[in-house]
Amino acid sequence: MTHIVRTKQLTRAYKGKEVVSNVNLNIKQGEIYGMLGPNGAGKTTVMKMITNLVKPTAGEIEVFGERLTDKSYRQLGRMGTIIETPVFYDKLTARDNLDLHCEYMGYHNKKSIDEALELVNLKGIDNKSVKDFSLGMKQRLGIARAIVTKPELLILDEPINGLDPLGIKELRELFKMLGKEYGITMLISSHILGEIELIADTVAVMNNGKLLQEVSMEHIAKQTTEYIEITTGESNKAAYVLEHYLQISNVRVTDEGQIRIYDSNIPQSEIMKTLVMHDVTIESVHKKKGSLEDYFLSILNGGGIVA
Repeated sequence: MTHIVRTKQLTRAYKGKEVVSNVNLNIKQGEIYGMLGPNGAGKTTVMKMITNLVKPTAGEIEVFGERLTDKSYRQLGRMGTIIETPVFYDKLTARDNLDLHCEYMGYHNKKSIDEALELVNLKGIDNKSVKDFSLGMKQRLGIARAIVTKPELLILDEPINGLDPLGIKELRELFKMLGKEYGITMLISSHILGEIELIADTVAVMNNGKLLQEVSMEHIAKQTTEYIEITTGESNKAAYVLEHYLQISNVRVTDEGQIRIYDSNIPQSEIMKTLVMHDVTIESVHKKKGSLEDYFLSILNGGGIVA
């Protein structure tokens, strides 16, 4: 499969300190590639280097099969981006802002402005200045600007910030549609792991400027295991009963006080019966499968696949 973006030993240092260290990304054509990591992990800096906003200290970037240089205007013209907070001419309308952007990009299909505004649900606000927009509306306008020129590659840094649950759902469907119907490749960073889990084909886990893992969501789904999650106000007592009376050793107590039982051959009904017999109060019990959040946290903690 063709790679739209590849980085080789990509590194960026400020005042002698590396904020991105030897990062190798491989983003395939047509996929949604999620970049995950805590604040300060280096995600935005990587995106800035791919869009030529920041120059690498070392390493190489290849976009659309060609090495990125100071003169890569053609490659940059094939991208749409939101890096950090989108900035607009506040006294102009959304339409005027998009019109100016199209002029700047040398893109002259004015019908695409209506299409972009409709896709992000900003139709019917032609006379409203951007200064009167909410944070969520500005975020939608930023996405409209990123897609108005029909780019082949979308690079979106935290694109769902400031949106309510309905807005997040709408954009989730939009991203999937852009990939499926338009064949647009997307690089998306987000701290909302549940949303990335719903749309991404591949994820990269970053921390402290380093790429800890690049893995397909299909691989994560195959490797993560099912478990029983029990909510109780007596988690330590429950863990003791499970270990000493049922000999279940693969048990983890979460920070929220839930009990997770992995790889047990003992039926759930038997587990519940034993806990109740030993006066452990049970609030709820569910059978679950390891999530992207579980996987992400295990990688950050130095582990591998959740087991």
